[in-house]
Amino acid sequence: MTLTDLSAAQLAELHAQFQSSYDDLTKAGLKLDLTRGKPSPTQLDLSNDLLTIDVDTHDAAGTDLRNYGGLQGIPALREIFAELLNVPADLLVAGGNSSLTMMYAHVTQAMLFGVPGGQGPWRDQAVKFICPVPGYDRHFAICERLGIEMVPVELGEHGPDVDEVATLLQDPAVKGMWVVPMYANPSGAVYDEDTTRALFSLPSAAPDFRIWWDNAYALHHLTDEEPRPLDVIAMAAEAGHPDRVLTFASTSKVSFAGAGVAFFASSKSNVDAYLKATGYETIGPDKVNQQRHVQFLRDADGVRALMRRHRELIEPKFQIVRETLEANLGEYGFARWTHPEGGYFVTLDVLEGTASRVVALAKQAGIALTPAGASHPRGNDPFDRTIRIAPTFPSEADLRTAMQALTTCAVLAAVEKLRDKA
Repeated sequence: MTLTDLSAAQLAELHAQFQSSYDDLTKAGLKLDLTRGKPSPTQLDLSNDLLTIDVDTHDAAGTDLRNYGGLQGIPALREIFAELLNVPADLLVAGGNSSLTMMYAHVTQAMLFGVPGGQGPWRDQAVKFICPVPGYDRHFAICERLGIEMVPVELGEHGPDVDEVATLLQDPAVKGMWVVPMYANPSGAVYDEDTTRALFSLPSAAPDFRIWWDNAYALHHLTDEEPRPLDVIAMAAEAGHPDRVLTFASTSKVSFAGAGVAFFASSKSNVDAYLKATGYETIGPDKVNQQRHVQFLRDADGVRALMRRHRELIEPKFQIVRETLEANLGEYGFARWTHPEGGYFVTLDVLEGTASRVVALAKQAGIALTPAGASHPRGNDPFDRTIRIAPTFPSEADLRTAMQALTTCAVLAAVEKLRDKA
């Protein structure tokens, strides 16, 4: 019997039971955080050798890495991540520590100056971005900051509905699209090859339509399957739209989140345009840090080995989330959740119209969650049902406690809503 099958009397009885459990939670003095997908301290410890490594100040070609220059990043590091990201090394840029900085730079450059093959600065035109939902709140924040209209489309298991995207692309104002292709934030969806090829092949009314292909979690596997990222640069060229895809990644959850290296790859014209624009704001990235990563990681297999050690630490946490959700919510039938094979998040859909209430109840009980609606443009989830769970940062013990509390809040909020309707 599911929650919606219960009589008014049964709902009242269940409400009293869960209200009592919730009252106990509020007295426990909990201070737990499930907001952001941060590496835990034990994950960061995996890269502590970066802090003591004796860095070679010259690369294999004899270039002094302490000096200016090298805007595209050092070749040795680009070779490692070209293999991992499945992009040509000569079309890969290794930059500073943040891929979000690179993505923001691309949007602002497009707004101010346009893009190769475009029709001038986007600021002089109506601009819309397609935003698969649930999606990444920081992507949406960039659009909001720059006054770009966001058009949500539902994200499925292998990407958005291609027919819906095709219809939207008939509007010349649609200039961009956000994509987290492998282990999407927050659902864990993986864009398959058919969907990807279709997105690159679709005709668009805007000749300068671009896809921001944020491969933030491409190396973060949770199973023995370790699929290689799709060769999107070649696919876009084969589809006749070589400039359409802008792909990004970083070592933010590989080494140190605040002291890693970010990457950008695309067509030659896009890369050349980016390097030219970047040349106005810097004479070169932190090549010493890049060299430090080369010596620490050694090669692509060294990165893969490190990521398996990350998996050993975080896979049990995802298991805790799955087991708790199934044990505490499964019998009631009002909630559903994702089963990601990689990435940093689990998406929980609670009873429609209750996500905001769940988050508020959790906050009062000392459990910090990402705001309800953060997975949608402008924080507006029209169904008020989606909650993002970030299990990596807390200890396993704290995560168990937090998940017990979260599921209690989810049932309590659902019973409240159904009881009021009865």
